[in-house]
Amino acid sequence: MTYNKINLTMLTDFYELTMAGGYFENGMKDIIATFDMFYRRNPDKGGFAIMAGLEQVIDYLCHLEFTTEDIDFLRQKHIFSEPFLDYLANFKFTCDVWAVEEGTPIFPNEPIVTVRGPIIQAQLVETMILLTINHQSLVATKANRIVRAANGRGIMEFGSRRAHSYDGAVYGARAAYIGGCVGTACTISDRDFDIPALGTMAHSWIQSFDSEYEAFCAYAKRYPNSCTLLVDTYNVLKSGIPNAIKTFDHILKPLGCRPKGIRIDSGDITYLSKKARKMLDDAGYSDCQICASNSLDEYIIADMLHQGAPIDSFGVGERLITASSEPVFGGVYKVVSINKNGKEIPKIKISENVAKITNPCFKELYRLYDRATNKAIADVITMFDEEIDDTKPYVIFDSEHIWKRKIVTDFKAVKIRKHIFNRGKLIYQIPSIEEIKERCQTQLGTLWEEVKRFENPHTYYVDLSKELWEEKQRLLNINQA
Repeated sequence: MTYNKINLTMLTDFYELTMAGGYFENGMKDIIATFDMFYRRNPDKGGFAIMAGLEQVIDYLCHLEFTTEDIDFLRQKHIFSEPFLDYLANFKFTCDVWAVEEGTPIFPNEPIVTVRGPIIQAQLVETMILLTINHQSLVATKANRIVRAANGRGIMEFGSRRAHSYDGAVYGARAAYIGGCVGTACTISDRDFDIPALGTMAHSWIQSFDSEYEAFCAYAKRYPNSCTLLVDTYNVLKSGIPNAIKTFDHILKPLGCRPKGIRIDSGDITYLSKKARKMLDDAGYSDCQICASNSLDEYIIADMLHQGAPIDSFGVGERLITASSEPVFGGVYKVVSINKNGKEIPKIKISENVAKITNPCFKELYRLYDRATNKAIADVITMFDEEIDDTKPYVIFDSEHIWKRKIVTDFKAVKIRKHIFNRGKLIYQIPSIEEIKERCQTQLGTLWEEVKRFENPHTYYVDLSKELWEEKQRLLNINQA
């Protein structure tokens, strides 16, 4: 589901339109091209990323249409021919698309989205595919790091007001939920994506009353079954906790209700939470949970818990929704083959920067799982029509250091991409957000703990098949001759 119904067809880099016009005028509009989206490096030096944003890409591709206003705007540029503008006016998306499903762990240099079809069409969708997958995959990955640091304690996404625009808030909340958050402060994300909206009060509520105690009582009377009080407006230990306990005693107890929790948003939260826990326990409220917020991230949360902070949940805002420690995912979209007159011609980009050399050809992506443990062993990128026979031993090797080899046995080979569009027709059943979130948790369970370390994670192997590796070497040799 999408909450924003504006036409996004013109959300392209202008060069996509100038190239499209060039393809058209050079008689190339019907040439079949294959483009891959991939990324080169995991955020925060992590061991993996999490795929997110596919549902919004699907929505975009299903509604590609140049309006009359779009055509008039392009005509005023005085650089596009009328036949080309007429082509755009009658534009219809007819490409095939394959993609890794949302919630799946992904790794550098894998073709996580492949678009294959008429070159103009495949080129025009570059920007939207990149910005959508880049943003949501970045936030989902950051959210999951924070969730793992919390070690089973709930993480609430509290970043709406710090997000980069309203789209960043809404779709960031969606991505954070996929990554493992229990809910969001962003109400519209609950309405549109069924992500639980969470929240109680701000400091302004307490400051609006003559006293903190009066503010607490008013809130408890109105929401007796979900009463969480913000206790740091004035002084957590001298005022906030005592007034909270007094409110629980005088308002909730007579109603037969129990407090849900308190929230601490400032100060030395580790120290304050320890003191608050003792005060609540001594008052008979051992079931009252403690929530912490205030510019948290995975490292701060891990440190707090290591120091024994008795915190039950965390509200995490700006550092999650903006992935502020590394706010660029870095996905790219590159042509990997051209089909002319039925002949497939692989394409490669070569650079002195080895990391920017692309993997050519129309490809497939396999994940190899150990049958005994169900743990992921490695991913293998193959030619599209190449099959990995998991009934026989299979050799994987490092594509940069080819002497590093391993014979894999007793494994199952799974294609981890799905066919999303067939000649422009959507053939994929879009899962619910809960199904995506569950997939994320299940698939993360297939990764070894060493891959999930924050510091110096084990490098997960993403190898090329022998056939693809040889084709890449052939192209490198030709272009360096």
